Amino acid sequence: MLKVIVSGCFGKMGCVLTKCIQEDSDLELVCGVSQDVPNNPPFKVYSKMVDIKEKADVIIDFSHHSTLNDVLSFALQNKIPLVIATTGYNDDELRKIKIASKSIPIFHSSNMSLGVNVLLKLVREAAKVLNGFDIEVIEKHHNKKVDAPSGTAVMIANAVKEVLPNVEYNYGRYGRSAKRSENEIGIHAVRGGTIVGEHDVIFAGHDEVVQIAHSAQSKDIFAKGSITAAKYLVNQDCGYYNMDDMLN
Repeated sequence: MLKVIVSGCFGKMGCVLTKCIQEDSDLELVCGVSQDVPNNPPFKVYSKMVDIKEKADVIIDFSHHSTLNDVLSFALQNKIPLVIATTGYNDDELRKIKIASKSIPIFHSSNMSLGVNVLLKLVREAAKVLNGFDIEVIEKHHNKKVDAPSGTAVMIANAVKEVLPNVEYNYGRYGRSAKRSENEIGIHAVRGGTIVGEHDVIFAGHDEVVQIAHSAQSKDIFAKGSITAAKYLVNQDCGYYNMDDMLN
């Protein structure tokens, strides 16, 4: 049985993840970590990673980018494989993750959905074929989401940039002189209600439009994706892994 620590266990995604772990007969939730610990939690919870005493086979992190140093430090010190599903990292934080992956296995993805990662493959193929088409990315999420654009929207833009390295990102176009430039990708964030997550990629050409879209119906898909990643990661050597590695 795989012993799991959940970082960010009482966040929106953390609550879904702990439920999914407890329903999986192959997994054991040994403890969680949360900055806000409720009275009489249903499992062992710590406010800091450093206080954890339980042994574990893998850590799944659905917390906040500000906790990265604590999560990495604990995982490195205890040589525990780490699944990072948190978003909002800057370049320096991403560099820290890559460095840490030289010492422990780390699986990192801004979106744990199988469907989204298929979408990324389709976007790469479309960018190769649809020469001269204007590309726009629109993401929609609930009104509680903090970071914008979403990590998935950035993943989509980066997938295009792999094919078209000269493109530039334009976040939330506005103003009186906002005419679209030839080599830009427009990235737009919508926040409202309880939208779980929607991503649309528009390829607009002369007299035709190709649209690739993904809609998440519940948060379960992200939790179950991270569990699949954890089961995959514990059998890997030190290194940096993502959805492409697992799917291939």
